[in-house]
Amino acid sequence: MTDEQPHPPAGPLTDLQCARVERVRRDLERTRADDLTQLDADGLILLVERLRGCLVDVLEVVDEVLEESDELTEP
Repeated sequence: MTDEQPHPPAGPLTDLQCARVERVRRDLERTRADDLTQLDADGLILLVERLRGCLVDVLEVVDEVLEESDELTEP
């Protein structure tokens, strides 16, 4: 793992959104720490699928924040 300190996401996120982002950060850190050369093809496929799920989750948070932002700026 890196020496990076957890940092709060920018913007007004709900507790649930913050938890989702932090879970994705932990998954990414864990993946960075894994020795990918030790994984077989099935393990790599599972890793890619897990990361794909993380990406989808973060994109959903971004969409939620953008929707909330649009609602606040509409007249």
